[in-house]
Amino acid sequence: MWKHIAANGISFLIVVLIAAAAALGWGQRQWQGEGPLAQATFFEVEQGDTLSRVSERLEAAGAIRSATVFRVGVRAADRAGDLRFGNYEIPAGANMAQVLEIVTAGGPSSFRYRATYVLRNSGTGQLRLSERNPTTGEVEEIVRFAYEEGVPVEYATLVDEGTPMLYRLVIPEGLTSWQVVQGLMAADFLDGEIVDIPPEGMLAPTTIEVNRADSRLDLLAEMQTAQERILAEAWANRAEGIPISTPEEALILASIIEKETSVPEERGRVASVFTNRLNQGMRLQTDPTVIYGVTNGRGILGRGLRQSELRAETPWNTYVINGLPPTPIANPGQAAIEAAVNPDSTDFIFFVADGTGGHAFAVTLDEHNRNVARWREIEAERNGN
Repeated sequence: MWKHIAANGISFLIVVLIAAAAALGWGQRQWQGEGPLAQATFFEVEQGDTLSRVSERLEAAGAIRSATVFRVGVRAADRAGDLRFGNYEIPAGANMAQVLEIVTAGGPSSFRYRATYVLRNSGTGQLRLSERNPTTGEVEEIVRFAYEEGVPVEYATLVDEGTPMLYRLVIPEGLTSWQVVQGLMAADFLDGEIVDIPPEGMLAPTTIEVNRADSRLDLLAEMQTAQERILAEAWANRAEGIPISTPEEALILASIIEKETSVPEERGRVASVFTNRLNQGMRLQTDPTVIYGVTNGRGILGRGLRQSELRAETPWNTYVINGLPPTPIANPGQAAIEAAVNPDSTDFIFFVADGTGGHAFAVTLDEHNRNVARWREIEAERNGN
């Protein structure tokens, strides 16, 4: 009888071993064999995602055949703690081993949908939705809209929390710190409250990739650190003989340059006008400083300056005060900061709009008056007069 029991035990053990070997072979084929995707897809690993959640969502997305096999394989490879949040492109036919490498590699995010949030001087934002073709890699904008007006109904599903999406934040040059804060607070895909407005001028304009629920305070801290670095490097490489004596004054002048022109190649010439005026003891007489004194950097004026405002004695009215105003009037970009400390070498004292988006520069008042007359003719033609 004992021999019979032993024989049965051996037979059972053999069956178990065969079954285990078959299961192992099946699992290896599942792990290393070609994956189920017929075409590339995009997948998001969210912050705080667990292996179980990622596995289930990969199976639901059709990127793997078995969440269970994927979990077992990841744990067998001791990679369960290596998941990196971000948006990833999973190519057609990728096996489980390749999918594991993709979602643990980190690095720059891939995307199918990209939401670009552009801050505006109104303190709100514009959202631009783009789609990337996974086969060709071409990116096409599909819609843009004012964020405060809400997502158009036909695109609502693309921006809900279940849609993998790469977020890009654009903070242009020349916004005030209040406008930046308002724009960030309006971006409901970010997290955290901002209580204090950062010092004017100390936020570096930037274009960066962000993730849902990124901290607004962390973003502001990064922008401030970047601006401090940019200002320090520019000041260390400043030209000799410029009429500003501190990095803080350089930042103030840079903010005025930033508000006076949006044409990159003009910044050095605009800087030279203000440098020449300061060197000659002339008042800067620049409208953007007066506007800042009226609005205190909050919102936009939305109209022309009144004569009473041009005569008002505010700390920022450069028609009234000598030298620079007490603070920056906006957050200048790196190019404006560099122009402030390394202006072009010119004799220009005046400039006025030329009708093309740029400016006409002049050395003498007579020449400037002729440029002003031409600009008024252009304005009259545009207004139909």
